[in-house]
Amino acid sequence: MALFPSGTDVVLRAVLGVLAGLPVVGTTVLMLLARSPLGTGAFETVPQPVEFDHRHHAGDDGIGCRYCHEDAWKGPFAGVPPTSRCMGCHAQIWNDSPLLAPVRESYFQDRPIAWNRVHRLPYYVFFNHSIHVHKGVGCVSCHGRVDQMALVEQVAPLTMGWCLECHRDPEPHLRPLEFIADMAWRPSGGARETGRRVREALRVSPRTECNTCHR
Repeated sequence: MALFPSGTDVVLRAVLGVLAGLPVVGTTVLMLLARSPLGTGAFETVPQPVEFDHRHHAGDDGIGCRYCHEDAWKGPFAGVPPTSRCMGCHAQIWNDSPLLAPVRESYFQDRPIAWNRVHRLPYYVFFNHSIHVHKGVGCVSCHGRVDQMALVEQVAPLTMGWCLECHRDPEPHLRPLEFIADMAWRPSGGARETGRRVREALRVSPRTECNTCHR
């Protein structure tokens, strides 16, 4: 009389096969999750302490990126404008609106508004805005059509693979410097041909070594 019923070997091999495959499957799932919008935080609107609508400011009023985020042309961080710049307009426009109460409070108390970060890179990643905007990478390439967003959201994955893809083949993403902050700009010819001319004119030579971003 057999100690185990027939078919036990098959079940045992199946169980062992599943257990052996779990690490591989688990790692694959985690890697896919990290690269999906759930992992990157893409397409999730971020609430802000002030209901600032980029559609109105950048779209309707035509306020350029550089007016508020001029630090992007100077160094690593784009920065946010001081409240005094907001009050330059809103001391006269909507100066008694309840929606702007946090702005007035920030201005009169000389205390910055605590904006919530939308685009967040890991602490071990170094990114410099200025080198990109001075080499022909437009704001829209990474941030999308902010002028069409009520609440700004991250539209690009900002993963290492996504960055390297552009560094290895930058030409389709390059534009003349005068159109860096123009979100509606389109190349008159092919994007690659335009990018090739920009690359030659600005001597664009992206690095792909690890220490480019990991310092």
